[in-house]
Amino acid sequence: MLKTKEKQKVIEKFKIHEKDTGSSQVQAALLSEEIKRLTEHLKTHRKDKHSRRGLLQMVSKRKTLLDYLSRQDPKAYVEVAKKVGLKAKAL
Repeated sequence: MLKTKEKQKVIEKFKIHEKDTGSSQVQAALLSEEIKRLTEHLKTHRKDKHSRRGLLQMVSKRKTLLDYLSRQDPKAYVEVAKKVGLKAKAL
């Protein structure tokens, strides 16, 4: 889990409006940060199968959110993918 301060930083960076905490952009960014953290954990704990399963679930959830975003708002999708450090698919 991300700490509250880390989570707030990500939300501030990706929010659309003042009270935005749950838009697709914010959710995808939060998942990306959690995926980065969990990837580092798995580099040192290679046999942690339960965490690996959770990582795969997060990657799948992020992909679903980004696919939705690419259909609804392609500009926002490209922007989020670039900020998070992912390759944006051709639209």
